[in-house]
Amino acid sequence: MGSIGRLGVDTGGTFTDLVADDGRVVKVPSTPDEPGRAVRAACADLRPAVLAHGTTVATNALLERKLGRVALVATRGFGDVIEIARQARPSLYDPHVDRPPALVPRARRFEVAGRIDAHGRELEPFDDVVPDVGPVDAVAVCLLHADLEPRHERAVAAVLRARGITEIVCSHEVSPEFREYERMVTSVADAALRPVCAAYLLSLSSLADDVLVMTSAGGLVPLVDAAAHPAHLLLSGPAAGVRAAAAVATACGLPDAVAFDMGGTSTDVCLVRGGVPEPAATLRVAGLPVRLPALAVHTIGAGGGSIARLDAGGALVVGPESAGAHPGPACYGAGGRAPTVTDADLVLGRIPIDTVFPGFGRLDPSAARDALNRAGVTADGVVAVVDAAMERAVRVVTVEQGIDPRVLALVAFGGAGPLHACAIAELLGMRTVIVPPRAGVFSAVGLVCSPEQRELVRTWPTPRSTDGLVEARAALAADAGSLLAGGEVETWLDCRYAGQSHELRVRERSDFAGEHERRNGFARPGATVEVMAIRARVTRAAPLTVEDLPTVRRGRVRGPAVVAEADCTVWIPDGWIGEPGPIGAWLVRR
Repeated sequence: MGSIGRLGVDTGGTFTDLVADDGRVVKVPSTPDEPGRAVRAACADLRPAVLAHGTTVATNALLERKLGRVALVATRGFGDVIEIARQARPSLYDPHVDRPPALVPRARRFEVAGRIDAHGRELEPFDDVVPDVGPVDAVAVCLLHADLEPRHERAVAAVLRARGITEIVCSHEVSPEFREYERMVTSVADAALRPVCAAYLLSLSSLADDVLVMTSAGGLVPLVDAAAHPAHLLLSGPAAGVRAAAAVATACGLPDAVAFDMGGTSTDVCLVRGGVPEPAATLRVAGLPVRLPALAVHTIGAGGGSIARLDAGGALVVGPESAGAHPGPACYGAGGRAPTVTDADLVLGRIPIDTVFPGFGRLDPSAARDALNRAGVTADGVVAVVDAAMERAVRVVTVEQGIDPRVLALVAFGGAGPLHACAIAELLGMRTVIVPPRAGVFSAVGLVCSPEQRELVRTWPTPRSTDGLVEARAALAADAGSLLAGGEVETWLDCRYAGQSHELRVRERSDFAGEHERRNGFARPGATVEVMAIRARVTRAAPLTVEDLPTVRRGRVRGPAVVAEADCTVWIPDGWIGEPGPIGAWLVRR
């Protein structure tokens, strides 16, 4: 055992944050060129029993297309599915809009014989012939209906392994769900990310007795599993913060809330209902659908480091470009010259001029003013534009889901979240802002307190028949339970009305009509409800919760007021009052 029980380390675009189970906090600049360097710096002289890690490496690699060289093996006639995609276009009436380029160029797509039908029956056998895929870093195998019957995929993988190819991702292993395009994109993304992420993740093994990694679904998995399937990590950091936000909101007696995480590069928002973060069946990253269990986090390019500029028409634009960790905002004095949201906040007096950011020293307000003047923008304008963008983001996860934001609390965290939260709440008519303790490193708090978790999903082959469904559900629950000793298992069904193309997740088939009415405003009495998939999740709770961390003491504050804390700055505007609440949180109300 190490000298410390548990550490949470979150790698963000600007800072890498560490929180220990004894309340210790470390914040160092991120090192995007080699993320492990910042993690090792944060963990210097510490040897925990467990290190729980949240990372942006997979997300950044996919966004920037800095991926491994991957080949795709598909069923004969289906090699172009990954490029044909769906009929839906990103902008319906824009004839010039481009879809994201396919993750695999045509020259590295290969087809094989064999065919499984939509009921899992073999129509044509696989003939053991796989084309030469050439020199690649990894191979993705995605065959038609392999979610129901994977034997052809296993046979293709065996042929490839006999040739000495070891980095192989079969679609039935990573995303065993129907919808060929999404399953293919997910499998290729997983294969392309493995050469980028595996070495980095495995290099962390020496930092603790046991290293766990946060997935997009808000649960921790062993390091080896994360390295094998890095597509599960695309919302790794944000998911941890959402987990902690849900726990704090519940502790404050406000279990219906929105998690609002504004960091240096982006803002992440997620709906929390009844203390439970909203799930999503499919992520969309860099315009691509990744069909893996995840929290319904909506991300925009708006953070403290987001760069402000005037566009060709003279309009003020903020983000998505970011000054990042290096050189950072102009006020850091590290060579940055472009104005950012942090520069605007400093000029407006929302950040004390004697603030010292880790790794950068004292802030320089004159450099911030010069940067704003050079760009021809005002601090007030920059803040107004970025606040409007974040208001729209909250509307996506509330109003667009049939939820009135006025009945929700806003849980504000991240280095810049507590600076802007009251303005967002004001715009949306939200009455309460919760500023949790250690808000500036709150995703790392979430990592310390998050459970270990595994999720399984299976396509249900006969959507309109439930014969055998109870037994299949019990079998999947047993499979999930075997993955995590002592864990608690839950199951769900993905259902839809016959003829619909999207499903809703419910506990029981009989719950579907009510959930459909809540989400869409209507139900269809008497209509056939189809079961499309079965899901199971096994969870083993962390040994401590957010309530177990050492208490942060806060007093009553009446706005306008700036409160500088060790890990973030809180801005309480005129007309708002911050009252100390449970577990050291502030409840800020109008």
